[in-house]
Amino acid sequence: APPEKKAKMGSRTDDKEPTWVLEGKKLVKVREFKGKVYVDIREFYEKNGELLPGKKGISMTPEQWRKLLSLSDEVNETISTRC
Repeated sequence: APPEKKAKMGSRTDDKEPTWVLEGKKLVKVREFKGKVYVDIREFYEKNGELLPGKKGISMTPEQWRKLLSLSDEVNETISTRC
């Protein structure tokens, strides 16, 4: 596989695994694994100029991702009361 392109802050790469930077090497990727699509929120590390997925992170199905998004207002309200 060719080396992955590095994502710039807040940008999306135009490869087959669209990628967004949360902060530093914490990325959001839409990936395919064994024929299924996942949203991967993960810390990546660099090796030989390639960004590789680390162990710290979570992969969600599109259904789980949509559920998380549906909870965002509630989560934001809770954060606001604590920060």
